[in-house]
Amino acid sequence: MDLLIKIATSEFIRGPNFFYISRMKLDSIIIILALGCTISSGCNETAKNSAVLDTPVPPNIVIILADDLGYGDVAAFNRESKIKTPHLNALAASGMSFTDAHSNSSVCTPTRYGLLTGEYAWRSRMKQGVLLGYSPSLIPEDKSTLASMLKNQGYYTACIGKWHLGLDWKLKDSTYLTFPQGQPVSQELRAFKTYDLLDFSAPVKGGPAGAGFDYSFIIPASLDFEPYCYLENNTLVEPLDAETAGSDLDTGYTGAFWRPGKMSASFVHEEVLPTFIDKGVDFIKSREQNEQPFLLYLPLNAPHTPWLPTKDFAGNSETGTYGDFVEMVDYEVGRILQQLQTSGFEQNSLVIFASDNGAYWKDDFIEKYQHRSNYNFRGMKADIFDGGHRVPLIVKWPGMVKEESLNDQTLCLTDIFSTIKDVIKAEQVPKPGDSFSFYSILTGEASDIQRPPVIHHSSRGMFAIRSGDWKWIEGLGSGGFSEPVSIPQEDGMPAGQLYNLRQDLAETDNQYFKQKELADSLDSLLEEIRQL
Repeated sequence: MDLLIKIATSEFIRGPNFFYISRMKLDSIIIILALGCTISSGCNETAKNSAVLDTPVPPNIVIILADDLGYGDVAAFNRESKIKTPHLNALAASGMSFTDAHSNSSVCTPTRYGLLTGEYAWRSRMKQGVLLGYSPSLIPEDKSTLASMLKNQGYYTACIGKWHLGLDWKLKDSTYLTFPQGQPVSQELRAFKTYDLLDFSAPVKGGPAGAGFDYSFIIPASLDFEPYCYLENNTLVEPLDAETAGSDLDTGYTGAFWRPGKMSASFVHEEVLPTFIDKGVDFIKSREQNEQPFLLYLPLNAPHTPWLPTKDFAGNSETGTYGDFVEMVDYEVGRILQQLQTSGFEQNSLVIFASDNGAYWKDDFIEKYQHRSNYNFRGMKADIFDGGHRVPLIVKWPGMVKEESLNDQTLCLTDIFSTIKDVIKAEQVPKPGDSFSFYSILTGEASDIQRPPVIHHSSRGMFAIRSGDWKWIEGLGSGGFSEPVSIPQEDGMPAGQLYNLRQDLAETDNQYFKQKELADSLDSLLEEIRQL
């Protein structure tokens, strides 16, 4: 109880941006008590519940990746948030929070690729944009992934949620759907309507199984892309024999928006998030009598569009349907955390929570709701500005990671691969070139690491490099959704954008002409890293 009171009344400030464990209302504290202090009468008090420091058993690993959740949505990262996130606040209070963590892209697919491979997605065929529901697999089956590494180290690996990394759909001539080499990913299947060529009764190749997962239950892509269906272990759960005309097609990609296309007859968009959490809970329960460590990769479909809070959450927040949906996400994450505790896994589980990019939150939303989903950062999802890719990152590992700790090391989600490699002491596994372990920060051995600069990438392929306090953007404009997207360079204009984030967190004061030598140096370093 003393700890909860301390959390509820404390404020932390760190680095150039401000980090807070928010002042929580009494009802939030009660929820945290229920989450953190209730012990099921059926809880199995076994060696699984012993402290990590006292046992050589490798930790279970749970990675929860929210979809389009903003840094400023989580009250633990933004005391001004108008969205209630008691379960994420409790997770932050029980582990380490990172205030300067970045997704390796400001959109969905490339971030997932980077997290699972430890490699920037622009080194693959994905130079910009995202995959669609019928796009071929982005991860080659012979490429090492987080799942295949852990599988080779004796883990049972599961993926439950939004895949969005491509599937190799089988054609009726027994070949698989492919595209010409060199064709931009953004053009793949944008107008694909030749469903009669596909054999939906056959399992797909690649996908989660090809990336090293023993078990999977997924939707192919974002919940606003067809086909609308579930696949379990690379096989359709139900035939694709129905159609949807789409929903809210004129709302500007917000609200209950999804595109028209094929779907399974019983597929219900509103039920997808709870279904994934149910499957995640069932998976954790299924491991109770098994001593084999597990990886549960849980890439959520929310709060990405369509914003579909169930009736228990509709109208609960001060920020409209989006805020309601975020509060539902928080609740559903709490169910996973509670099940880890109930099943006796909490004390020997490493839990990582992050978002795949910033929120889709426009200036008029900020004005209407007086809420900053992307905190005080400039821009939003898809942009090269920090609002597009600075994300909440929380790590909980009882006995190893200090509670209520925070760190301002600049990190990228590609770093999770090498960090987990060090967690399980897989010295023989090659380190991916774009992944740098922050294991020593987690264990308290160091407060920072000598990490090379982080490379940022926008939805339209614009690059930036972050080195220390400085950020160099290779071009003018947002490179994403915010206007202006791109500004042609004319005589007398800067060649790009140079910001000192310690002094100018909102990226408003371009230092290009004042620090041209530094800009040129960072531009050269960016090109050098791209050529590695």
